[in-house]
Amino acid sequence: MLVRPGALGDLDRLTHRLPSATAADNVIPADAWRDDDALYLQFDLPGMDRSSVELTVERSTLVLTAERRSPIPSDARPVLTERPTGRFVRRLTLSDALDADAAEAAYDNGVLTLRIPVAAHAKPRKIAISGGSPKQLTS
Repeated sequence: MLVRPGALGDLDRLTHRLPSATAADNVIPADAWRDDDALYLQFDLPGMDRSSVELTVERSTLVLTAERRSPIPSDARPVLTERPTGRFVRRLTLSDALDADAAEAAYDNGVLTLRIPVAAHAKPRKIAISGGSPKQLTS
């Protein structure tokens, strides 16, 4: 194999040893937290166009898909390719204590934020007590 001398040759040798990243090797990173009213999820989707991002809920599974296209022209010879491209998928199982039908999502600066409210039936509630005078329990 011929190797070019100088900095470009060194870069060629370096990149030859690096494994190329693919979408299958990567998971969409996420953070999640909860308060009394909702579950919040944030997903990092840098470099992904909002039109390629899709959220669906099937039964109790949240499915996030997104795509990042390669910026390298098809007629160019790649020298270094570390940023994964292609289709990404993330699946999360949701609790039945969440109201997925009322979920809201926003995409800003490569971060997708999802808010899923806690379902009314899962929120703590007070139970009214009726009756007259207190009764003593006996064994």
